[in-house]
Amino acid sequence: MSLLETAPPPVPDSLLLPTALPPLPAALPPLTDPGSGRPQLWLVATAAHEETAARYAPLVLGPSELARAEEFRRPTDRATYLCAHVGLRRVLGNHLGVAPRAVSVARAPCPCCGEPHGRPVLPGEPLHFSLSHCEGLSLIAVAAAPVGVDVEPVPNPQTLVEAADVVHPMEAAELVSLTTALRPAAFARVWTRKEAYLKGLGIGLGADPSTEYVGAGAAPAAPAGWLLADIAVPPGHRAAVAVLREGAGGAGPD
Repeated sequence: MSLLETAPPPVPDSLLLPTALPPLPAALPPLTDPGSGRPQLWLVATAAHEETAARYAPLVLGPSELARAEEFRRPTDRATYLCAHVGLRRVLGNHLGVAPRAVSVARAPCPCCGEPHGRPVLPGEPLHFSLSHCEGLSLIAVAAAPVGVDVEPVPNPQTLVEAADVVHPMEAAELVSLTTALRPAAFARVWTRKEAYLKGLGIGLGADPSTEYVGAGAAPAAPAGWLLADIAVPPGHRAAVAVLREGAGGAGPD
């Protein structure tokens, strides 16, 4: 049974619900307006796309992406990468009105050093996007403003101990106040919120994730100038998206 075939629990009102990307050759559902203030979110389950993504990848992806896919030692990681990147080209091509293979992606200058390894961009286009994937699952976000998205598996307790120093002191206190059983999922909430925000900035983990407070509770604490929301994903995972507020400019950490 694939991730998308698992009956999900009711989705709380506070969570954004992504659309399941249909496998090729099915057409995508009608577009939503990325200028509405809410990002368009797509969920890509590797199990549902693996066969067609492997077939279409040589026709859709560029040489560097195909080479990157071959670097993954585990077949499951390679499959997820191909599904994510083929899916991204389909979504962006649908928005731009071009074939997926015609989508051109570049990197914006890094806000920290000015080198060309900032957030991915579409040269000459006002559309913004972000991509995240973990084993078996990918998320794509499209918006009219800079956007970041992240999806992660809920960590095991040992990973939680090793990563405890990467959260804000207030978040650390919130995590400690929870029962041991609840901490891994709460930490995954914190981490996906942080990484979505940092990806939206175009910095990624080049910045210290412990400096910005996003909260471990049910409702995220959005950094100044940003909208931050959790995303409904299959059990065992957590996900979040961050979008720059209209008129906020390049708001970010000092």
